[in-house]
Amino acid sequence: MPEVEKANAIIKDIAFSSGDVQLKGTLHLPMHASSPPVVIGSHGLFSDRNSPKQRVLADKCATQGIAFFRFDHRGCGGSEGVFKDVTNLENRRKDLLSAIAVLREMDETGNTLGLFGSSLGGAVVLSVALETGAGAVVTYAAPLTGARIVQMLKKREDAMDHPEVDPEMLHFDISGKIEGITGILIIHGDSDTIVPPSEAHRIYTRAKMPKHLIMLKNGDHPMSLPENQEKFAREAASWFKERIR
Repeated sequence: MPEVEKANAIIKDIAFSSGDVQLKGTLHLPMHASSPPVVIGSHGLFSDRNSPKQRVLADKCATQGIAFFRFDHRGCGGSEGVFKDVTNLENRRKDLLSAIAVLREMDETGNTLGLFGSSLGGAVVLSVALETGAGAVVTYAAPLTGARIVQMLKKREDAMDHPEVDPEMLHFDISGKIEGITGILIIHGDSDTIVPPSEAHRIYTRAKMPKHLIMLKNGDHPMSLPENQEKFAREAASWFKERIR
């Protein structure tokens, strides 16, 4: 298990299994913290664990004494699997649940859990939040259904620079899985043309207090503006600090 020490964290690469698939992840352990709470991240459809959102949030969490685990879902980054054959919501749910089980068994981290998900990863996180007893959840640009993703892929499939994907495998509806989620921070760009801002309001309506919704001004789906990136990391880390320490 390779280990690197940085200013505020010890960083370890971890391999683990999700069913019969080997996945790769990176754990950020805050310095001088014993059994810290841990946030586990689920990346977007075509992303991986090196997503800028996850890296900056991992650093922010470490400064707050919170561990962060970012990993590659099957078919992505360094993990096993052929993207087209394995990419659907259910498989990503399995991957996240496996990651949670692994982290809860580790001596280096405590049992207090937070979840972060971006875009499709947000839907994955929302779909497991209640069953895993997560103490805090943060989503960015999360959809409740796969309808817009499927529509986008069918419309722009030949023009997009992405791994080959079967849009029909991305139909899902998690609306029934989020009633009663608590401790959720919902972040969304007000100019998102991929996942409309109305999805954020739908999530907010179904969640229970404590909950909070932040709309990023002029925010697009990739979170292109530096000021929005900064606000996202600051607010997300603060949310986790208040609820899972």
